[in-house]
Amino acid sequence: MDLNLKGKRVLVTGGSKGIGRACAQVLAEEGCAVMIASRDAKSLAAAAADIKAKTGVEVQWKAADLSQRGVAEELAAAAGDLDILVNNAGAIPGGDLQTVDEDTWRRAWDLKVFGYVNLTRAVYARMKAKKSGVIVNVLGAAGEKLNAAYIAGSTANAGLMAFTRTLGGVAPADGIRVLGVSPGPVATDRLLTLYRQMAAAKLGDANRYEELFKGMAFDRPATADEIAWTVAFAASPRSSYTSGVYITVDGGAAAKS
Repeated sequence: MDLNLKGKRVLVTGGSKGIGRACAQVLAEEGCAVMIASRDAKSLAAAAADIKAKTGVEVQWKAADLSQRGVAEELAAAAGDLDILVNNAGAIPGGDLQTVDEDTWRRAWDLKVFGYVNLTRAVYARMKAKKSGVIVNVLGAAGEKLNAAYIAGSTANAGLMAFTRTLGGVAPADGIRVLGVSPGPVATDRLLTLYRQMAAAKLGDANRYEELFKGMAFDRPATADEIAWTVAFAASPRSSYTSGVYITVDGGAAAKS
């Protein structure tokens, strides 16, 4: 299916690896003009070069720490007039209420929560001026399937789900769509590293990590590409009447619970 995305200007945050990196490549394959951003300039340059080698698309990049005040506005200005924003930057550490101290909690939320809110505010204003645009927030199924051992992440994602639905309900009046994609476990480097560590501890062999996937939907995590294609469809004109919702991509885990 042609998603009718050719020529669209896109910014993907957290775009140097994992889901963001996959989103950037999928959108480049669809003919978008893509900019990626994250805190790591070296990883951004490598990702941009790899995407160009695979798609022929010249990917722009900008190092930006969205946890810092004023950076969201700077990034929005550098990206210019966007058709699509994919908010994806952020990783929140695990831990229960007593484990996650205030400094850790605030640092994580400055990037994942306020990073999304501040960049959305800056980009939304530009989209509103031209009465056109799509904002896709990559959320996390822990905001729906709550987990006390991941309390900072569950609370953050639940808040961003509310943010997405609240803004997405009124955005069509400005010609804008705001929606979310909410993944369950995804086979990113971060998750695979965690499962290798768990396999080493539980099974005595890090290479047996795939045995720990048993019990997940289809006995595996999602791939980053499966999430990226959902993001691409959600952002495309093929989904032009969709706003104020989030799509859960977790193999049915939240529904089962």
